[in-house]
Amino acid sequence: MTPLAHGGHPTGVATTLAPAALPALLAVGYVLAVRRDGRGWPRHRTAAFLTGAALLAVALLPPVSGYAERSFHGHMVQHLLLAMLGPLCLALGAPVTLLLRALPVRRARQITRLLRGRPARLVTHPLVVLLLNVGALPALYLTPLYTATTTSPPLHHAVHAHFVAAGYLFAWVIAGPDPAPHRPSVPARLVMLGVAIAVHATLAQLIYAGVAVHLDVPADDRRAGADLMYYGGDIAELLLALAMLTSAFGRTVRSV
Repeated sequence: MTPLAHGGHPTGVATTLAPAALPALLAVGYVLAVRRDGRGWPRHRTAAFLTGAALLAVALLPPVSGYAERSFHGHMVQHLLLAMLGPLCLALGAPVTLLLRALPVRRARQITRLLRGRPARLVTHPLVVLLLNVGALPALYLTPLYTATTTSPPLHHAVHAHFVAAGYLFAWVIAGPDPAPHRPSVPARLVMLGVAIAVHATLAQLIYAGVAVHLDVPADDRRAGADLMYYGGDIAELLLALAMLTSAFGRTVRSV
């Protein structure tokens, strides 16, 4: 049984702080874009994006990062911050719209063409987004992949990057204020959200029971992580549903 959930990773001040560099750069870039826009960017968008960047930094810095290395419950705290709460806040900041407003017209048109290209349309298709978001979880916990991440820093960081990217795409399609090429209707998005909730709940129950999972961690720690995945995931998905309904209601009001 693995005594430390992510033991064996290199330590040191630079190594410890390095993962938070990207959230910090995102926050600085966003604030500079707001200042460059100069047309009264909504403050609640700025607050949402900076909150998302802060949540990612909290997940990647001590004490959360150290707790995640010592326990599966800590890993699940990190999972909720990186894959659900942080990306939701980032998406609510509408960074793509801000970028298009802040860039010169020629550059903005280049970005728009890129977003309308086939690769971008493929990766933002609702079915692909749903698969990326929930499909990775069984792969992580029902195969030896989680154990492999505890001894391989590159694999560990790759899983974190996937958590953030897949969580952002899911929040963007479901509730993000930025335009999306394939955004489904509200009922279809509710179905997507329902599928994600069902997968999270089923997987949490399997982890709690220790059935079909590959988790070399103490049973009490495993059950505590499963509880957090079940109830914490529900809260995050309810927040996402609330953001979606608020966004849809706002669009309806503006179209009247």
